[in-house]
Amino acid sequence: MSIKQPSFSFGIEEEYHLVDVETRDLKSAPDAMMRGLEEKLGRRVSPEFLRSQVEIGTGVSHDFAQTRDELAGLRREIAQAARQHGLAPIAASTHPFAQVSRLETTDKERYQKLARDLAGIGRRLAICGMHVHVGIDDDELRIDIMNQMRYFLPHLLMLSTSSPFWQGDDTGLKSYRLSVFDEMPRSGLPGKFDSYGEFQRTVDVLVRGGVIEDATKIWWDVRPSARFPTLELRITDVCPRLDDAMTIAALYVCIARMLFRLRSLNLRWRGYPLLLLEENRWRAQRYGVTDSLFDFGKGDLIPFADLIEELLALVAPDAEALGCQAEIANAREIVRRGTGADRQVTAYQAALDNGASKDAALRSVVDLLVVETVDGI
Repeated sequence: MSIKQPSFSFGIEEEYHLVDVETRDLKSAPDAMMRGLEEKLGRRVSPEFLRSQVEIGTGVSHDFAQTRDELAGLRREIAQAARQHGLAPIAASTHPFAQVSRLETTDKERYQKLARDLAGIGRRLAICGMHVHVGIDDDELRIDIMNQMRYFLPHLLMLSTSSPFWQGDDTGLKSYRLSVFDEMPRSGLPGKFDSYGEFQRTVDVLVRGGVIEDATKIWWDVRPSARFPTLELRITDVCPRLDDAMTIAALYVCIARMLFRLRSLNLRWRGYPLLLLEENRWRAQRYGVTDSLFDFGKGDLIPFADLIEELLALVAPDAEALGCQAEIANAREIVRRGTGADRQVTAYQAALDNGASKDAALRSVVDLLVVETVDGI
């Protein structure tokens, strides 16, 4: 039985840190700031787990240029509101030097309960991400595409990396955020499910046992949304540059459409053991776009610059159908100049080479992120 083509509508959520423009350290958002934003933006803005974070979300769309304009407007509104209180947003997944034990949890029961449940792990969640929803109405198709999408998650992570620093240290990883998030229960790559029913039964076991209230407490790298008929990408860091965020969103939607297109031809992406998928996930987290991933079919490490060309060719018909050729073409530029993580490390090292102290060099990284977050919008 054939399945109707999904809408492939999409929406983007971004989380930002708030920094004091004088000290460059993380600082809690004043209540007045959040009230003003909520009055102006409604449901498109919300507090996050920590008071030094804020989350925005676009509407449902089929138009990438329109969504870029909306996302730019949301970044601008956050920046303007923050400026009135001596703050600035940074679209990076970790702050370069903040000491996370000093941060305040948002005073809402949902977050307070989460803090109690997660104990010491919760005190490390000073991380921000970008989530992309793609509309796939059919439950079974959503699970089938999730199973196959796991292969491509390292590629998307590589393009997004923006968290090389943690509490003042250069970790050597391009996405240290993932290391922090992996301490959470029910995180990481999802296992393979043979049907939506199997997925739902698995969730129901946890709910009936009182372990979780609902599927929103499952924090996989990609998951069926518990609120919408969408498949939600969660592995990616938040991108300082807006154009890079749009590239990742467009590429994700294109991959989903490509996998559906294969299905309509009675084809599918080959499945691989979780061990192999996790190896590529680690390589993406550790090295970013400057290195390589395993090509499991060839049994060899392939430079990511070559892999992105193969991926762009693979989804070219989908990018044309969705009208996002320019957005996905920017993936080449990300590989050429590096991600937010690469630029942060370069700025840090340049400051040290010019005689700056470690503290001053870290503050210069924050300054870079402040500029990039609102640059070009």
